[in-house]
Amino acid sequence: MLAVIWHFWIGLFLAIGAFATVLAVVVGYIVKVERPRYPKQQ
Repeated sequence: MLAVIWHFWIGLFLAIGAFATVLAVVVGYIVKVERPRYPKQQ
């Protein structure tokens, strides 16, 4: 039973980390690549 609980928490933290990594890559791409294409109008 302890192994099931242990693996659940490891999987949860890995899933959260993977989601955060994907989100960081998408935000980084938008900031570094897409944003310079469309500069702010002054």
